[in-house]
Amino acid sequence: MKRRDFCSAAVATLATASLAGWRSARAAEVTAVDLEGKPVTLKGAEIDELRTLMRGELLVPGDEHYDAARRLWNPAFNKKPALIARCAGGADVVRAVNFAAGHRLLTAVHGGGHSLSGQSACDNGIMIDVSPMRGVDVDPLAKRARVQSGSLLGFLDRESLAFGLATTVGTVADTGVAGLTLGGGVGRIGRRFGLSCDNLRSIEVVTADGHWQRASLEENPDLFWALRGGGGNFGVVTDFDFQLHEVDPHMYGGSIYFPLAGGRQLLRHFADYIAQAPDELYVDINFETDEKMGHVIEFDVCYSGPLADAPRVLAPLRKLGKPLKDELAPASYLTLQGSANTPGFARFAAYVRGGLIAGLSPELIDILVDTMEAAPSNMLSVWLQHQGGAIARVPVDSTAYWGRGSSHNMGLAGFWPVGGAEAGPNTEWVRSAWAKIEPLTHGQYVNIANSDEREARVHAAYGDHYARLTTLKKRYDPDNLFRLNANIKPA
Repeated sequence: MKRRDFCSAAVATLATASLAGWRSARAAEVTAVDLEGKPVTLKGAEIDELRTLMRGELLVPGDEHYDAARRLWNPAFNKKPALIARCAGGADVVRAVNFAAGHRLLTAVHGGGHSLSGQSACDNGIMIDVSPMRGVDVDPLAKRARVQSGSLLGFLDRESLAFGLATTVGTVADTGVAGLTLGGGVGRIGRRFGLSCDNLRSIEVVTADGHWQRASLEENPDLFWALRGGGGNFGVVTDFDFQLHEVDPHMYGGSIYFPLAGGRQLLRHFADYIAQAPDELYVDINFETDEKMGHVIEFDVCYSGPLADAPRVLAPLRKLGKPLKDELAPASYLTLQGSANTPGFARFAAYVRGGLIAGLSPELIDILVDTMEAAPSNMLSVWLQHQGGAIARVPVDSTAYWGRGSSHNMGLAGFWPVGGAEAGPNTEWVRSAWAKIEPLTHGQYVNIANSDEREARVHAAYGDHYARLTTLKKRYDPDNLFRLNANIKPA
């Protein structure tokens, strides 16, 4: 026998033996839950058939990679799906969606796993995991980027900046591009170029009927409208096509810290300053406690205009008071984005509530300062992400994203080490503080919506678009298969 024939025969024999043993090992039934929470039995043969059809992995509890695959960015959640379909491409997504719909399984969709409310996974259902799909292809001549739905925003930043191009993608580098974009997508250059969803040319998605579809202004325009701000309600996205913009990779920014004491007057002056800010200036506000500096107000700055203009534009910010620390300086956009840091999980568990505001009113400033002055732990914070500019100039009816008139989206967070005793008190602090702040908000940013939100709060995230979204939900997902999100119920 020739060596090549011997090797082929040996490989075939080993593969057959391995397959036989594998099939025998996988023959056990799995108990899952359906969309109503009732138990459903998945036969071993059905699971084996799906596994055979997929290029990616199909995992069940006890498999070698199961625990790593189910891990979420926020370690406050420890969900254990009955099945994890780790998709290698669009065909795997089609098969996983068909399997989920055919068995009416509770279904979670996992991209970057960054869902603050833990809805990227589920207990005893199926998790459709697109995180292995991380391709980013940039066409520098067309200024376009094709991005698979498992990619993290740091990957897109690094690939596009190599060509002097960028688009709006969030502020935390290990955020998933898919979840961020479907909910809107606020970022450091959003005031200049619009939301992440405003920069989409097309989306490829598998809807609840298991069909792959392309959505754009020309194809399935209603679906395209809904996907740009409607969250994960309408299907599992496989690919995004983004418009990129020419940028100078060298910008100006960083953080400047002021003491919380005297913060009321400081923030009143800041509100006047930031209301006149050019589109190129983005300033987040963070209230937090530093081990050395104590209670502080941090301004996180990104100025993407001409570098020579930065000192003049930021001079009023520096004159608000005597800073405890001033780290503002020329910096690469990749550094400001933290794009080299994509661990995919947080060091601390978190509980978050949030909403949209129309401006920094004196009443809101007083409540925020009072709240942080009384914070019983250094593991509590409040942040305000900067909107306005180009975001506000996009006609509100052109996409499902509702909060275009907002100046900021705001979040309150309590953190704790995994398993730590601080979980209860810090969660209660967030809820108590939020009860005082919520009346000053109008709706919320879909990407911060919590799983324990009142239904009225979810409606408020979509504003006057909610009725149209429920009609489209009935068309594309009548059984509400995709419900683990800021959920829109079918009309």
